Amino acid sequence: MRKLALSTCALMVLAGCSVAPTLKVPFLNSLPTGVTLIEESNPEQLGLTIPYQKYQLENGLTVILSPDDSDPLVHVDVTYHVGSAREEIGKSGFAHFFEHMMFQGSENVADEQHFKLITEAGGTLNGTTNRDRTNYFETVPANQLEKMLWLESDRMGFLLDAVSQRKFENQRDTVKNERAQNYDNRPYGLIWERMSEAMYAEGHPYSWQTIGYVEDLDRVDVNDLKAFFLRWYGPNNAVLTIGGDIDVDETLAWVEKYFGSIPRGPEVAADQKQPATLSESKYITLEDRIRQPMVLIGWPTTYMGEGQQASLDTLAKVLGNGSNSYLYQDLIKTEQAVDVGAFHDCAELACNFYVYAMGDSSGTQSLAALEQKLQQSIQRFASEGVSSERLEQIIGKAEADAVFALQSVKGKVSQLAANETFYGQPDRIEATLQQLRAVTPASVMQAYQAFVANKPSVTLSVVPKGAAELAVKPATFVTPPRTLPNYEAVDEADLSYRPASDDFDRSLAPKAGAPVAAKMPQLYSLHFANGTEVLGAESDETPTVMLQFALPAGERYVAPGKEGLAHLTAAMLSEGTSNQTMEQIQAKLDALGSSLSIDAGTYTTTLSVTALARQLPQTLAILDDVLRHPAFNPGDFARVKKQAVEALIYDHQQPSWLAQQATRQVVYGDSLLARSPEGTAQSLASITLEDVKAFYHQHYTPQGAQVVIVGDMTPRQVETELTFWRDWQGEAAPLYRSPVMASEGESTIYLVDKPNAPQSVIRMVRRGLPYDAVGEMFLGQLANFNLAGNFNSRINLNLREDKGYTYGASGYFTASAETGAVVFSAQVRADATIAALQELQHELSQYSAEGMTDDELQFMRQAIGQNDALNYETPSQKARLISNILRYGLDKDYVAQRNAIVANVEKSTLNQLAEKWFNPNDYQIIVVGDAKTLRPQLEKLAKPIAELEIVR
Repeated sequence: MRKLALSTCALMVLAGCSVAPTLKVPFLNSLPTGVTLIEESNPEQLGLTIPYQKYQLENGLTVILSPDDSDPLVHVDVTYHVGSAREEIGKSGFAHFFEHMMFQGSENVADEQHFKLITEAGGTLNGTTNRDRTNYFETVPANQLEKMLWLESDRMGFLLDAVSQRKFENQRDTVKNERAQNYDNRPYGLIWERMSEAMYAEGHPYSWQTIGYVEDLDRVDVNDLKAFFLRWYGPNNAVLTIGGDIDVDETLAWVEKYFGSIPRGPEVAADQKQPATLSESKYITLEDRIRQPMVLIGWPTTYMGEGQQASLDTLAKVLGNGSNSYLYQDLIKTEQAVDVGAFHDCAELACNFYVYAMGDSSGTQSLAALEQKLQQSIQRFASEGVSSERLEQIIGKAEADAVFALQSVKGKVSQLAANETFYGQPDRIEATLQQLRAVTPASVMQAYQAFVANKPSVTLSVVPKGAAELAVKPATFVTPPRTLPNYEAVDEADLSYRPASDDFDRSLAPKAGAPVAAKMPQLYSLHFANGTEVLGAESDETPTVMLQFALPAGERYVAPGKEGLAHLTAAMLSEGTSNQTMEQIQAKLDALGSSLSIDAGTYTTTLSVTALARQLPQTLAILDDVLRHPAFNPGDFARVKKQAVEALIYDHQQPSWLAQQATRQVVYGDSLLARSPEGTAQSLASITLEDVKAFYHQHYTPQGAQVVIVGDMTPRQVETELTFWRDWQGEAAPLYRSPVMASEGESTIYLVDKPNAPQSVIRMVRRGLPYDAVGEMFLGQLANFNLAGNFNSRINLNLREDKGYTYGASGYFTASAETGAVVFSAQVRADATIAALQELQHELSQYSAEGMTDDELQFMRQAIGQNDALNYETPSQKARLISNILRYGLDKDYVAQRNAIVANVEKSTLNQLAEKWFNPNDYQIIVVGDAKTLRPQLEKLAKPIAELEIVR
């Protein structure tokens, strides 16, 4: 494979090292008619670059191509320079609403077919909206590129005739469900809505959230949405970016064919920069269904790309990023707060600087005292500033992150698209790094003095319901009733359509090109005498290395009553060693541009390392010290345990966690498998530092350890670099015993009370099978694909697209080495809880009785079979494949075996499995919601009802 960086010099990302391969650009006279070459990247440019060519069509569409043949895939991104900032007062949420509408079919693409066509092609897709832009993107096997261009062009130029009132109403329901799920029913979900309303004057483009207000969505109709499209979705307000395994000449011809005939839209002028202005400080209070109060302070700053942005970004890192930050040292290490941070939120028109601190769950901690500590920490920065050494660490981390961001075609294309949209300059990596390198201690202090020191701010206190007295100060600002203009309906006759005219039949979808072959990584294996197994893959696309060291130290090895011990032990290893402090370790890692994380799972604790290849020896020396010489300081242990308890309390407020824990309890009964992996307040309280030390000495051992390596190093280099690990000796860890589980019993409704919840989480669950890669569990996943395993599945189309009950519904098989579960789940409107459950039961009943259709079988074969081309692009994807082989003892060619099963499995086999696994009478029902209102309704389902006490 071709390296992204052809340089072998010592400083990979510093000026002096050319990293851009020469591009093959078409001769100007070979360009298709209507296509103009604007610029191309300079192969002689020094520093880190992304190769690209920039073109423009006569209708104003900007086209950026970035060839990369390292994997047989392409990524297509269409970015429209329109976000919520372009909306009118009283019509908020339109940009995001239209993101939904763009997936509902167009003139030549039938309803619900956009997702289906891309899924069937083996691809993935999505869209996102923010304040300043909306983008639509898909990653597909390279032979599907022409079809993607046909799809994207059809919804750019031929959408409105397919937009109906029915679709409008349906997607309006979906957006409302999305808002309820991600804002109204989520703890702390409304903080940014309240903060923006106070930070910006009414009517400012950033004074409302991208999701919009429900009342705005309720008062408009489909013609308002069409008018919004006609104003902003022209080709002259869009950037089409394509990267991956492409032929430039062929791609340009396709772009001109499918996009060239789309008429230009209205001209779009750049928006005026509008940083917020505050004449005085404001205090606001949000009472929420939370237990841990939080204070958030914001100051207006500048706008994206302004000269002081890099210094403000750096100020945020110095104040609140990582263990060496002021806020961490002053508030976390002293146990004044359970979480802190600082960040510079920068957008096209305005930026704001924020700091925050979260208090504990005691119910007695005043935010006034916490805010004072926060201000004292900021004042300490004002007195001491930032050292040159700390800046070097920040720069080292940023330079390495810039390299890691280029490990996927999607990562490169996303950068090119965003930079062209906002700066007219696709590749800004080196320019951005140069701005960061120019930051000095003096410039950071100047930014602080200019925007933060003694400047008006907005302070938001988030407190539990009924506890307004915990706020920093009584509220001086309450969002006033919105001043909305009189609504005037848009007349269909006033809409100025822009019909396109083609010389080909656009209704015919392009055929896929010749099949592509997925590039499975070539694996090598090593076996160390100390009992460690190593499996790796050499990859030289970027000069980086990823390593994962999995130890037999997961929560399954923990004795009953000590749940959370594996997590606490992993956390203590991050608290420093007998040779160096946590802060010293983090400073070294940042300077190297490396990362080290330690995470406890069900069966293993994994130490994960990423590093530039040239920095690997120094990084592994740090890992060796962390692993072999943990400090286990009593003071650190007390703090870490308190943080673990507070983390539990935070998680337990989430409806999704309640549903997940309910699933464990219902499916696995009283067995050890029903335990929450992070522990409970009671179990954590029982754990001592001696418990941690004993667990460490017993389970942190090379015997039975597994090491996964992906990156720019040979097997011989691996043996050399892992000498420290090979020489480590240890005894085998104690084994765990698999529990005996009782039968699940009759189908019952388990009700988990979440008072006054605007949504309910509904689940149908049953016990499943242990993990297998090619056996019945895998076949069950294939059988489930059309029932609940993709966007166009029966359940999602029913509950989301047809009924509008939910933002999304899905079903899946989950499994471990011992057992598994089958889960069908959705978060639905509270008033649709019973109806949604009935629809879910109906879909399972019908599918288990009748099975899948021939068309569904073919759809599954194509979607899963062709998706293989996307599965091995990045180091993390390769590591996931290798980790599965090691963890479950799989054949190295198990992926090929699975592909053969997908291609040849009989429909009758899958239908037999559907009958076995999807009978709704075999499932337990879980409902997380307002028990007082739901229980009388649930009685209509004629099943036993039990209120489930969640083990916390």
